[in-house]
Amino acid sequence: MIPVRCFTCGKAVSTAYEEFKKRRDTGEDPGEILDNLGLERYCCRRMLLTHKEIIDDLNPYQ
Repeated sequence: MIPVRCFTCGKAVSTAYEEFKKRRDTGEDPGEILDNLGLERYCCRRMLLTHKEIIDDLNPYQ
């Protein structure tokens, strides 16, 4: 699950995650995607660039 807001500045980043993920999977450059989505601060950009989905790994342990 992507965090709703940036840990550093508090800007909402979860709204951009699905679009970022879709475009990244098609092979588009992540830097250009983040620029187009309006994520200019490096703290917000790192939230999407470094996110790793682990929910599927944790589901068996519920």
